[in-house]
Amino acid sequence: MFTEDQPRIRNWINGQFVDPVATGATTQQYLAVTSPYNAKVIGHVPLSTAEDVNQAVAAAQAAFPAWSNRTIKDRAAILIRFHSLLTKHANQLAEMVVLEHGKNKAEALASVLKGQETVEYALSLPQVAQGKMLEVSRGITCYDTRVPLGVVASVVPFNFPVMVPMWTLPIAIAMGNTMVLKPSEKVPFTMTKIVELLKEAGLPDGVVNLINGTAEPVNALIDHPDVKAVTFVGTSHIAEMVSQRCHRLNKRVLALGGAKNHMISAPDCNIEMTSTDVVNSYSGCSGQRCMAATVLLTIGHQQELIDKIVAKSEALRAGSHAGEVGPVIDRASVEKITRYINEAESSAGARILVDGRPWTKEHQEGFWVGPTVILHTNKEDAALHDEIFGPVLSILAVEAAEEALAIENANPYGNAACIYTNSGATADYFIKRFSAGMCGVNIGVAVPREPFSFGGWNKSRFGNHCDITGDGGVEFFSTRRKVTTKWVPQENASWMS
Repeated sequence: MFTEDQPRIRNWINGQFVDPVATGATTQQYLAVTSPYNAKVIGHVPLSTAEDVNQAVAAAQAAFPAWSNRTIKDRAAILIRFHSLLTKHANQLAEMVVLEHGKNKAEALASVLKGQETVEYALSLPQVAQGKMLEVSRGITCYDTRVPLGVVASVVPFNFPVMVPMWTLPIAIAMGNTMVLKPSEKVPFTMTKIVELLKEAGLPDGVVNLINGTAEPVNALIDHPDVKAVTFVGTSHIAEMVSQRCHRLNKRVLALGGAKNHMISAPDCNIEMTSTDVVNSYSGCSGQRCMAATVLLTIGHQQELIDKIVAKSEALRAGSHAGEVGPVIDRASVEKITRYINEAESSAGARILVDGRPWTKEHQEGFWVGPTVILHTNKEDAALHDEIFGPVLSILAVEAAEEALAIENANPYGNAACIYTNSGATADYFIKRFSAGMCGVNIGVAVPREPFSFGGWNKSRFGNHCDITGDGGVEFFSTRRKVTTKWVPQENASWMS
């Protein structure tokens, strides 16, 4: 079943790769992993069970006392070495992302470097995560310290095999926690390399463990009594279920969901800059990112802007090089994206200005849908409201700023929104009224950078009200111990007392 060209992925528990546990008379089960570029099998990932989770959690629990007792400077020193190794192996990691996910090489490398930013932030935690101290009354002092939670779990999606795990892992362990991480079964290779680099950096065995699989290990991690907190990134439907399940167990949880991000172009926007940014936002990473802005609301009919967007979209080519658009993750994604385009085409008044469906036939060996631009007239079209997770842009002209805001505010998600304008007053007007946690001015992918945290509102984020990176990550992965002290003055005290 397995060959050298089709390696078998293994779990990482207590500092070594191990096969999944065989349950009863059954042998271990595996799932084929395919490359989106050509649909060829590139490996097999184990379908781990609750017993595998039990072993990983036990290893993390055993490692926690010694790891949490180290100083935060000591823990950060290991991350410094890890940061150096990530830099050294960045190109190799990017190649792995290209193979298993389908990003072009430039996007893959950029995602590795973006993950590095959170590692860099974690290196600063000895200076950032200090407690406060104050004499609150004569002779009485209050201070607080940050205390790690224990074993934490992180469930990450397929769309950023390096970056999203780095949103949680470096901050969690720098704060003194130990971790069990469950990567997407669609992209298991990259994190396998990452755990090897962590060990090379000197991370003690058991501090970070890796469990592969699908739903069963996720449920087992949530339900395990020794797992104190869970982070999740995925669809809103699953994120809400994860949040509710954790809350029933009184367990700390941060579950990030989907998005339908809106861009609004004011009549005074810079057409060249706006058209380039819009195309990059909706088609970059093949639209497979929760920060992709996929609805453009033009205030008034802006034909010149639309023409520029169409021309730049039509110029895009399929491939793995910088500036090219890669495939989507699998056949199911192709079918979903195509269905929304077909439905829009059948809608009264909708026009397909750029059609990406021919890419599917032109590249039959892989999972391809090209950049697609739809001009709508019906506000009820599903493509205007649902998260498609592909390179599809919906354009709708509105009459006024208030109408554009009403559409954006009615969106059940709340991840990101952007206003294109040359006016500071116009930008301020929209930023104050968007119903989104991350907003951009002339930036369609408005990802905050540390120390600012990543996180949306509404149905884009569930659970404890923290963000996932930066300062929000520190708050999530620690709890505060508050201490109040009073010392009784000694009688006949001297300088030796």
